[in-house]
Amino acid sequence: MTQTLAPAPETDHAVGPGRSRRALRAVAIVSCVPYLSLKAAWIAGSRIGIPDGSSLLEHRASIVVANSVTVLMDAAVIALALLLTRPWGLRVPAWLLVLPAWVATGLLAPIMAGFPIQLVVDALGGPAHTTAGGEPFLDAWVFGVVYTGFIVQGLTLGPLLVLYARDRWGRLWEGRVWELPVGLIAGAQRAVAVAAAGCALPPLIAHLLWACGGTAGLEETHLADRTSGFYVMAALSAVFLAMAVTGGLLLAFRRGRALPVGLPLALAWVGSAAAVCWAGWLSLAPLTDVADAPTPLMNLAYAGQMIVGILVACLGVHFLAERSASRNRRTA
Repeated sequence: MTQTLAPAPETDHAVGPGRSRRALRAVAIVSCVPYLSLKAAWIAGSRIGIPDGSSLLEHRASIVVANSVTVLMDAAVIALALLLTRPWGLRVPAWLLVLPAWVATGLLAPIMAGFPIQLVVDALGGPAHTTAGGEPFLDAWVFGVVYTGFIVQGLTLGPLLVLYARDRWGRLWEGRVWELPVGLIAGAQRAVAVAAAGCALPPLIAHLLWACGGTAGLEETHLADRTSGFYVMAALSAVFLAMAVTGGLLLAFRRGRALPVGLPLALAWVGSAAAVCWAGWLSLAPLTDVADAPTPLMNLAYAGQMIVGILVACLGVHFLAERSASRNRRTA
């Protein structure tokens, strides 16, 4: 976001210590405790939840570094929960809030959607989490505790973010798509939206192929490690890509004229965040020496996802900045 969106709130609302917001904040903070406790125990050398034969036991130094990074990431959830519910949060520069909130959306949304689906698939006989040698990666209860905590974080931070954004920038998405004026850079926006759609095709095809059981671009280690989670996340990667492209096209071409403006913005926000952040996470995971290195085709798919997400995110930024400037001119 640009600084043009950062000044004082545009509505008469104010982020206050209302009962509902205090409750959501408390739940969000408490939901971080199990994950932070597990990570702290692993950093200290505990093997709780780690079975014999797990690859987590083979790379102590890299695992400590990775756990330390993820501790900081989850601690940021607590900081976000406070920022979104305290009066001083309205004075925080827009970029300092929007960037971590966008990253949190991109990392939590796939888990919120994927974990419940994976539970259903596992209940129907899907393969469990294992390493390449067939040994369990973590005890089953760890996934339940950690992912449940992530889902609760998403369910609490999401409403808090929407309420905060309504208080600070609510006027920017008022009305219907057909009411949006055609900006001076409409041609450039449409070109970016079309480019994003074109870049989305290769990774979209790849993820759909893998979700349907295809093996193109996968090596033996990846084939051996395919679990229900692999298939579910491949399918969801295609869904989030489609969301990002759809939101970008709706904004750039002013399609779906009867739709509320918030819908294409939400599609662009969630889709672009998930495309960029989840692909980035999967690309960086092999640095821990636990996950298998991506194949060239997988790297191309991840790169394509990130390019699409960045292009759509830029569309959203320009749209909001343009609308903010337009409203400032009206009130000047």
